[in-house]
Amino acid sequence: MSTFNQKLFRMLPSGRKLVIGIPFLWLFLFFMLPFFLVMKISFSEAALAIPPYSEIYSYAEQKFQLLLNLGNYALLAGDELYISAYLGSLKVALLSTLMCLVVGFPMAYAISKTGKETQNVLLLLIMMPTWTAILIRVYAWMGILSNNGLLNSFLLWTGLISQPLEILNTNIAVYIGVVYAYLPFMVLPLYANLVKHDQSLLEAASDLGSSNFNNFWKITVPLAKNGIIAGCMLVFIPVVGEFVIPELLGGPETLMIGRVLWQEFFNNRDWPVASALAVVMLAILIIPILLFNRSQAKEMEARA
Repeated sequence: MSTFNQKLFRMLPSGRKLVIGIPFLWLFLFFMLPFFLVMKISFSEAALAIPPYSEIYSYAEQKFQLLLNLGNYALLAGDELYISAYLGSLKVALLSTLMCLVVGFPMAYAISKTGKETQNVLLLLIMMPTWTAILIRVYAWMGILSNNGLLNSFLLWTGLISQPLEILNTNIAVYIGVVYAYLPFMVLPLYANLVKHDQSLLEAASDLGSSNFNNFWKITVPLAKNGIIAGCMLVFIPVVGEFVIPELLGGPETLMIGRVLWQEFFNNRDWPVASALAVVMLAILIIPILLFNRSQAKEMEARA
């Protein structure tokens, strides 16, 4: 091999660096750069221009000036509308995550107990709704939950109710839509965890006189902790910023940060405030991510 080829070979990245570098490059291009752009806009001021905000820096006469407007963040802290939107989003996300867990855990547990071929079929049924666009599925729920929809028509036909129920454009409809849309993201991590459990532990506990409920609560649930955390994270984080479901199924009392972001960006054309809303929302979502990483690190240390 010539000297030139040897130098060229040394300059090329190794396989390990290439494998690690490509995901980091992807995150930098499609996450960090947009995030820094949004953060920059959050420190600017609204202006009658295109785009509708002023620059935070200027360079003239060999002087570089950086002007950071903190008024957008002060507005978020002092306005009850934005505080209520954050609290409402956290409330909907938390309750929806709990409902997905209550519904999804028995489903994942039942799937993990079936045969291999049956498992594949059931998992396919769980995943199939996600192949359809979320907008189409939400519109379908609008037809189901409306006053003249399938649900009210069925209940009226059975005689269980005498007049249609007001479900659409309420918080109940939002919870139904969110649980329906995000249930697969809870079931799949739980199934991936439950299917790996050592069944001999349950058999040994039963031989020692433990009841089925005691086996489930003291063996299955603790072993499924990682699956529960992963499923809750996959549901909670995107639901906080959900826009389509509360916009189409919710009513005026449904106040979530996704709807407020849309209004600030496109109705009010106040990009700085909207960007500040997005930055604060991301900062809130970082907290459960850090807690999850901390839990994983402690578990890895305990295993070591």
